[in-house]
Amino acid sequence: MDSQSCVKITNEWDIVAARQLGRNVAKELGFGTVDQARITTAISELARNIYLYAGHGQICIEKLFDGGKKGVRIIALDDGPGINDLRKVMEDGYSTSGGLGAGLPGVKRLMDEFNVESVPGEGTDIRATKWLR
Repeated sequence: MDSQSCVKITNEWDIVAARQLGRNVAKELGFGTVDQARITTAISELARNIYLYAGHGQICIEKLFDGGKKGVRIIALDDGPGINDLRKVMEDGYSTSGGLGAGLPGVKRLMDEFNVESVPGEGTDIRATKWLR
């Protein structure tokens, strides 16, 4: 059985709340401190992208139980402008905000599974999963 909690992202404090939710869920599932940090870093990147590029959206944290496996899935949803060139956004070093460009490629590296669906003008749905080892 999976359970999910969400945080609406409309300001910078919501990013902090989403991080705290993710850390608490990861800790509850038994993730160690290193993986908790990976998960919260991924949440920060995804929530920050929602705040910067879409203006609002939500981060949902889902507990996963698959047979004997436990994991956490981060779902980042927005109905913002979408991503015009997914391939370019997934290149290391690419940034439209003047940042380091670690964003989505960094999230992909931190997590075990990663998927992006985006329709320009309609929004973006990003799902990233980390499994407990």
